[in-house]
Amino acid sequence: MALTQDAALNIATVLTEALPYIQRFNGATIVVKYGGNAMTDPELENSFARDIVLMKTVGLNPVVVHGGGPQIGDLLKKIGNVSEFVDGMRVTDAETMDVVEMVLGGSVNKSIVNLINMNGGRAIGLTGKDANLIRAKRMLLERKNEQGVMEQVDIGQVGEVAGIKTDVLELMFKSDFIPVIAPVGVGDDGASYNINADLVAGKVAEALKAEKLILLTNIPGVMDKEKNVLTGLTTKDVDALIADGTIYGGMLPKIACALDAVKGGVQSAHIIDGRVPHACLLEVFTDEGMGTLISNRARKSK
Repeated sequence: MALTQDAALNIATVLTEALPYIQRFNGATIVVKYGGNAMTDPELENSFARDIVLMKTVGLNPVVVHGGGPQIGDLLKKIGNVSEFVDGMRVTDAETMDVVEMVLGGSVNKSIVNLINMNGGRAIGLTGKDANLIRAKRMLLERKNEQGVMEQVDIGQVGEVAGIKTDVLELMFKSDFIPVIAPVGVGDDGASYNINADLVAGKVAEALKAEKLILLTNIPGVMDKEKNVLTGLTTKDVDALIADGTIYGGMLPKIACALDAVKGGVQSAHIIDGRVPHACLLEVFTDEGMGTLISNRARKSK
C-alpha cells in the first residue's frame, strides 16, 4: 500500500530529526537496564529488541543489563521455596542462588539474546562470572534492632559490585556483537552473588565511560510533588529533591544509581517509561525525548 504524501513527509521528518543524534553518538556506548513491564509484554519486548538492533546498526554500542526478579520468584514458588525479603532485598541462600543463576543466566538471558538475534542483531549473553566480568563482594545491610542499636544483617549471597572488567565487552564491540549481561557477580572465593540490576548497569556504564545510562522503569520519569515529570535535572537538582523529600521510597535506589553513574563519569542518565513502545529510540534520537535526563550539564541537553 502506497504512503500518502503526509505520511511520507512525517517519516522524512522523523529521519532528519534523528540524523544529528546518529552523527553525534556514532561510536558511543549506551548501557540500557532492561526490566519491568518491558520484559513481560510481547509487543514491548519486540520493540525493545528492535531499538537495540537499530542503535547498533547506526553505529552506537548498546549494552543490555537485565533484571528478572518476578521470574525468579515464580520458579522459587513452583519448587516450594518461599522468599524472605529484608529491606527489599531477597535473602539468598545457596539453594536460592542456584535458582537465581538458572533464571537470570539461563532462561531470561537467552530469551533476550534470542529476541535481539531474531530482529537482525548479533547478541551474546553473559553473566558476571564470564571472564570475571563482574567482581562482587558480599553485601551486609545495616538496620536498628529492637533495642535501637545498629546491627549488620547477613542476607546471604547478595552482593554489590567490587569491580567491572571491560576487556571482554570491548572485544565484543570490535566484533559487532551486542552484550546482554545477567547481574550475577563472582567473589574472590569463587562464590556467586545476586546483584541488583540497576546497580550493575550503573557500574558497567561507569567502567565503560558510557555516553548514556538508560533505566527502563514502570513510571514516566522523576516527578515533582504535583506529579509532573521533571525532564532535565543536574546532579545538584537531584540532591536537592532528595533532601526536600520530593524523591523518596522505591525511587531512591534507582535515582541513587543514576546519580552515582553521572558523578562517576557517565555523560547522562535517563529514567524512562519502559511501557512506551520504542522508548529507547524516542529518548536517544528525538528532540523531545521522554522521561527524565540527569547530567552534570546545567541544561537539559542530550
